[in-house]
Amino acid sequence: QVQLVESGGGLVQPGGSLRLSCAASVIFSLNAMGWYRQAPGKERELVARITSGGTRNYADSVKGRFTISRDKNTVYLQMNSLKPEDTAVYYCNLHQPDSGLNYWGQGTQVTVSS
Repeated sequence: QVQLVESGGGLVQPGGSLRLSCAASVIFSLNAMGWYRQAPGKERELVARITSGGTRNYADSVKGRFTISRDKNTVYLQMNSLKPEDTAVYYCNLHQPDSGLNYWGQGTQVTVSS
């Protein structure tokens, strides 16, 4: 069974930085790992994703501010210049293209407020 363990959320002032981490218990040769977020009253949305081949995708709203990276079975999200609208629960995702399966972490709260 795949488990995703997240860490790094918290409260930060506007303009500040946070780094999220997510470690997967199992990794597949072909996969994509990424971060989604869900704010109250809104749908879950993709923030950033990185494939096993190193291809990165970002939501337009975070381009230039967030950076996704990975090291084997761990994915990181460096978030800089945070804004109040970045406030949400952030979920780690592991996608297996061969099967179409998605695995999710438990979520970590990020709050940007003064």
